[in-house]
Amino acid sequence: MSVPRTFASPEEADFFARVEQIADEELAPRAATGEESASYPAGLVRMLGALGVFRLPFPECRGGAGRSYEFYVQVVERLAAGWLAVAESAHVHVLACHAVSTFASDEVRDALLARMLGGELLGATCMSEPDAGSDLTSVRTRAERQNGQYLVTGTKSWVTHGGFADIYSVYCRTGGPGPGGISCLLVDAGTPGLLPGPPERKMGVRALPTAEVRFDGVRVSDTRMLGRRNRGMLVAASTFDHGRLGISACAVGIAQAALDHACRYARDSPPSDASGFSSQGISFLLADMAAQVAAARALLLSVARMKDQGLAFSAEAAKCKLFTTNVAMRVTTDAVQVLGDTGYRCDQPVERLLREAKLLQIIEGTNQIQRIAIARSL
Repeated sequence: MSVPRTFASPEEADFFARVEQIADEELAPRAATGEESASYPAGLVRMLGALGVFRLPFPECRGGAGRSYEFYVQVVERLAAGWLAVAESAHVHVLACHAVSTFASDEVRDALLARMLGGELLGATCMSEPDAGSDLTSVRTRAERQNGQYLVTGTKSWVTHGGFADIYSVYCRTGGPGPGGISCLLVDAGTPGLLPGPPERKMGVRALPTAEVRFDGVRVSDTRMLGRRNRGMLVAASTFDHGRLGISACAVGIAQAALDHACRYARDSPPSDASGFSSQGISFLLADMAAQVAAARALLLSVARMKDQGLAFSAEAAKCKLFTTNVAMRVTTDAVQVLGDTGYRCDQPVERLLREAKLLQIIEGTNQIQRIAIARSL
């Protein structure tokens, strides 16, 4: 289904057309087999780096493309419609780039950011822990300062790119309990004592590696701290806000893909078939799905414009993540319903999209966490 879009320049329109081509010709045909084999599509992610996707939302003075976040989230959305694992990998990496671009020292930024934006180095963020989950203030991973270094000890869970990343942004405790004792350190993958576990066996998005990562006395220079000591929650808050928009874009993308598959199936059904457009039960279901996808996209672009204008958007990002991921869950569920027993087969894309939608209600802060953030803002 054609989605009406507007762009700020012919260059943006051309870039988006190239993204659409990659999503349709490179990502979508590989998604089913890639998910079945749980193979990380590193080559495709590097291709996006070479294309310039990672540079899009960063200012030109930092080596970025200087594009709006409104444009960037549309690119992520379109990639997700092709293969969520690739789009989410790009999104997670851009979040790691954001932390370096915004909070690293000039020396560290100059050494790393250009290589990260070009896709030469892959980033990962280590927030969750086995006993902490979405509550970053409860982390137990400890970083003790010793002679200009930090000695990091602890375990992080659900680390996207775990075992594949080149650089890890690690949230650890450098002070007392609570939010005031958290700092964020950049740790190179080859540092002795950094021990990734095997990839988790997941319900969906299996091609994107997620693993536990242990830090067994890892030594990190104090120059590798992002932001100030014991002020890591400021880094995390900024990351969360941007992360919610990226996940929202992924949600809109897979919802659109599910809608497209359902419409195609209904259109190609025989006129006498109850699963075709001639059935009011099906056509009304598709109409509701289309309205929900359009509303989710409109909210996403509205919040992205707020971010572009320099307005506070934290609460709006939480609303966006809550709404768009719930829409993705409803739309993918309804897409399976449109296809009936055919939609329940593993060789149908809508079955995979349904499993992927569930993940988006959990990561970057569960939707229950989003409700807490929204309620506090009221």
